[in-house]
Amino acid sequence: MYLNRLRFNLTAALNLKLPLSHKDLPAVKAVLGEQGIVDGISYNGTPVIAAIQAIPESPWFIITEIDNAEVYAPLKGSLWQTILVLGLLELASLTIILLIWRKQRLGFVQSQFELSELKKTEAKLQLSASVFTHAREGIMITTTAGEIIQVNESFSEISSYSAEEVLGKNPRMFNSGRQSHEFYQTLWHDLTQKGHWYGEIWNRRKNGEIYAVMENISAVYDELGNVTHYVALMSDITKNKEHEYELEHNAHFDSLTNLPNRVLLADRLEQAIAQARRRNETLAVAFIDLDGFKAINDEHGHLAGDQFLVAVAHNLTQVLREVDTLARLGGDEFIALLVGFNESDTSVSLFTRLLAAAAIPVSFDNNLLQVSASMGVTFYPQAEEVDADLLIRQADQAMYQAKLSGKNRFHLFDIALDKLTRSQNETLESVRIALAAGEFELYYQPKVNLRLGKVVGAEALIRWRHPTKGILSPAEFLPLVENHALSVDIGEWVIDTAMTQIENWHKIGLSLPISVNISAKQLQQDGFIECLRQLLKAHPTVKRGDLEMEILETSAMRDLAKASQLIADSREMGILFSLDDFGTGYSSLTYLKRLPINQLKIDQSFVRDMLNDVDDLAIVEGVLALAAAFSLEVIAEGMETTNHGEMLLQLGCDLAQGYGIARPMAATAVENWITTWQPDPNWVNRPSFVRADLT
Repeated sequence: MYLNRLRFNLTAALNLKLPLSHKDLPAVKAVLGEQGIVDGISYNGTPVIAAIQAIPESPWFIITEIDNAEVYAPLKGSLWQTILVLGLLELASLTIILLIWRKQRLGFVQSQFELSELKKTEAKLQLSASVFTHAREGIMITTTAGEIIQVNESFSEISSYSAEEVLGKNPRMFNSGRQSHEFYQTLWHDLTQKGHWYGEIWNRRKNGEIYAVMENISAVYDELGNVTHYVALMSDITKNKEHEYELEHNAHFDSLTNLPNRVLLADRLEQAIAQARRRNETLAVAFIDLDGFKAINDEHGHLAGDQFLVAVAHNLTQVLREVDTLARLGGDEFIALLVGFNESDTSVSLFTRLLAAAAIPVSFDNNLLQVSASMGVTFYPQAEEVDADLLIRQADQAMYQAKLSGKNRFHLFDIALDKLTRSQNETLESVRIALAAGEFELYYQPKVNLRLGKVVGAEALIRWRHPTKGILSPAEFLPLVENHALSVDIGEWVIDTAMTQIENWHKIGLSLPISVNISAKQLQQDGFIECLRQLLKAHPTVKRGDLEMEILETSAMRDLAKASQLIADSREMGILFSLDDFGTGYSSLTYLKRLPINQLKIDQSFVRDMLNDVDDLAIVEGVLALAAAFSLEVIAEGMETTNHGEMLLQLGCDLAQGYGIARPMAATAVENWITTWQPDPNWVNRPSFVRADLT
């Protein structure tokens, strides 16, 4: 009421009509400005003083009034009281103005804040909609009953179904049948109990194609904690699964024949052993190695070899039953895992069919390629428990015996033979230890020219000074290491020791060439020439011709071209070669023509019996004739008596070694022997004659 009265007086004073409006503000401001005091107005005849204050940032004014008598009466008594009243009026006015302004300002700020929050909410909704639309992951939203209510474009791209085709449907429409009913039970159990599930699912597209997705399903809850929807996010991982399958396939299958490889074979063999144990059945492991496959690669190339192996794998597979497994270990080695045997006759028949399948001719480039196979077989169970690895080793050993027996056959694993093999392995380990411990030494058997009565060299023969068995001849341990890598180590030791002995003899003025025996494995090893070069470099005083090497016919036969090149390279370094035991193997004019050797060595078996066996005598004569035709030296080993020496000289063979001359001896004994040895008087300058003179 007070303010209304004052407003009336003010409007009356300013000639304004009630109620005041925004259009009246200019008039008020024109008179008072933003604030001021109006004096000389009255209300119902009562003089009053009015104070007016504009409220910032609003169309409002605060107006106060007081009777003139109330204002001026105190002035009569005290000027300070007047000033105080005016100050209080001004302070009250300002306080009211500030309170109203603050309220309006807070309301303005609050409205601005609410507007900002609204904009943020709108932005979030727009972002969510954009993410849903443009996400690379497929998104599917369903009701709690499983009805699809929304999907995004990525979902349609993954599933090949449009949104219109799936809305209102159940996700069961994508079931591929790959996963069991139990799988989906577990999925829903986790989803309902935990509120989420994550894993791989195989689905089916509209065209029937099966694909894999990695899916993350989560429950959506309302304010009361009740599930309202389910949201599934999915990524297509089909290509990843295909890549995984390819990697897994490559890890378990042979890339050439697509047969199981060694890894998968081991797994299947373990399972077969467990099954045979449960069912009281017999299984067989057959190790198959092709005979002569290397010749196909060498003569027709590796492409022919690969195609041949693929054909052999196919032929072998055709013989086997569905329950059996054929695996390729590598190269030309296969293993057949045969299960469910109850009668040995059945297995023997199957083994025979496998050998026949391996020998089927294969056509390549207008050529028929054919090999045979050697097969070793072992059975499970055995008297002692064995594992998968041991079964494969047993079959491998039996296969090796089949090859030794003539190839193109199968051999059953023999327990007694296995024990012998174990003994050989123990011997190999003993030989290895002996080599490292320096228990080997070289003996030397002199070679002489019977006709001239001159020592022309010595053959180095290894001996094992066994700590408990005494001196062992090479026949007691070398055959066991012949095809073992240990034979290469022993061979290198022999060469190095022989060179050292040559240098020692040089120091005392003795020039005596030494010949050493080279095994087939050592000759064919990679780096043989480089090894010789390094050994010669370590023994600089060894001259050309001081070191000779003896190789067997069978060693050269394994790879004639390679052996020929190795011998030629060795001769360039000053090392001569002799073909040892000539006549006992596959003696051929081809060897004499292609191998750059300088000497033939007649085997002692022919020399020893030539005095009593005309056939052996004929062989000795034949070798001498061949040597003369190819301008080769000939030396006879095994000369045991003076009569042998006389016969050799009469046949035209001047060089010999054997017990009739000297037994193998230590290096120091050789030095003494040379100074004391005298040839038989019947040998010196004895004339030779032809076979016709013997009749």
